[in-house]
Amino acid sequence: MRFGALALLSTLPLANAAFRAAVVKIDITPSTPKWLMGYGPRQSTAVHDRIFHRIVLMHDGMTEFALVSTDVCVFSPTVYDETAQRLRNETGIAPVNFWWTVTHTHSGPEVGPPGLYAVLLKGRSDHPVDTEYTSEIESKLIAGIKEARSKLEPARLTMGTGRAMANINRRARDVDGRISLGLNPDGPVDRQIGLIRVERTDGSPLALIANYAMHGTVLNGKFTEISGDAQGIVADYVEKKIGAPMLYINGAAGNIAPIYSVYDTPRAGHLTQFNVMLGDRILAANQTLGPATAEVAIRSSEKWLETPRKKGMDWTTDLAPFSRTSAGGEPLVRLPLRFVTINDTAIWGGPVEMFCELAIAVRDASPFARTFFFGYTNGWLGYLPTKKGFAEGGYEPNTSPFSDQVEKDTVDLVIGHIQGMSR
Repeated sequence: MRFGALALLSTLPLANAAFRAAVVKIDITPSTPKWLMGYGPRQSTAVHDRIFHRIVLMHDGMTEFALVSTDVCVFSPTVYDETAQRLRNETGIAPVNFWWTVTHTHSGPEVGPPGLYAVLLKGRSDHPVDTEYTSEIESKLIAGIKEARSKLEPARLTMGTGRAMANINRRARDVDGRISLGLNPDGPVDRQIGLIRVERTDGSPLALIANYAMHGTVLNGKFTEISGDAQGIVADYVEKKIGAPMLYINGAAGNIAPIYSVYDTPRAGHLTQFNVMLGDRILAANQTLGPATAEVAIRSSEKWLETPRKKGMDWTTDLAPFSRTSAGGEPLVRLPLRFVTINDTAIWGGPVEMFCELAIAVRDASPFARTFFFGYTNGWLGYLPTKKGFAEGGYEPNTSPFSDQVEKDTVDLVIGHIQGMSR
C-alpha cells in the first residue's frame, strides 16, 4: 500500500519545483558469442559496433521518471517486470515511472526467456536461455539508474518535431493482392521525428531523445555480427555531433522498414547513409526547437487494455498476468499501456509492434501540442495491426496474438485517456 500511495502522488506536479536531470550511457556489448534475436536462430561471430543502455532520469520535484533505450531487439514482459520490481525494491521508483524501450535492432543479443516469441515464432528460441547475460543486462540497467540519480543536476528541457524520409512501408502488395514483407512506397508511413532535448542551465546538452518509427532491419539474418543496426549507427553519429548521449526511441514501426532493408553487409545496406537520411534530420530538427524551460511537470499513469485473443492461439504460463478469460469464456489479452505528460507533450507506450496508422490516429485526436508513441516499451507481445491489415493478411497479422478488434479497442481507450489527461 505504501508504494501504491507513492505511485499516486508521483502523478501530481509540484509547483515551482526545480527540474533536475541526468544521463548515463553503459556499454552492454557481450565479449563472447551470443544468440541473436530477430531472424532465425543464429549466433554472433564478431562485433561490428558496440551496443548500449542509454538512460535519462528526470525529476520535476515530485516525480522521478526513468527512460531507458537499449540496443536489443525485443524481450518478454517478464524481463521488464523482474527488473522493475528490483528497481522498485532498491530505489523506490514505481514501475509506472520506469519505461524500458528497445531500439529493435535485429543484430542484438537475446535477453531473457522467449515468452510469447516462442508461441508466435516457433523454432527460433529452441536453445537454452542465456541467464548470465540477462542478469548482466538487468544489473547494469539498475546500476545505471542509480548512477543517474547520483548525478542529477539542475536542468531544463524543450520539445518539438522534425521529419525524415529514412523509412518506408514494408507491406509489399503483389498483382494478386497478396501481402508479403518488402517495400511499399504507396503504403502508410509515419515520418515524424519526435524530439526532447534535456540541457544544463547553461544551455549545454545533457541528452537528446529522438522518437522515430523504423524496423532495425538494414542488416539481414546472414549478418552475424553484433550491431545496433541503423538506430545504433545514427545514435552514435548524433552523439559525436552534439557531445551528449542520444536515446533512439522507436515508434509505431510494425509496418515500417528502413528504406534500405535486409542486406547481407553494412556496405550493401548503405548503413552509414542513415546518418544523412535520419541523423542529419535529427540534428536539423534539434536546431529548430524553442527555448528550454526549467518549469517542468511530469504526470504518469497506466491503463490495461483487455481485447480478444486470436482464436485458437496458444499462450504461455509465464505470461499469465497478460491474459484473462471473460465471463463468457472468451480468452482475452491484457495489454499494459503507459502514459506520461511532460508539460504540453503527451507520450504513450506499450509492449507491441504497432501499425503506424494507430499512432497517427491518436496523434490527430490528441489535445496536446505534441503526441509521441514509444513502441517496444516494457516488453513484447507481438504485432498490433489495423483491422484492414488483418483482412489483407501477411506476416504481421500472422505474428499477432490479437483479433481484428484490437485497433478499435486500442484507439478508443488511448484517445479517451489522453483527452482526460489534458483536463
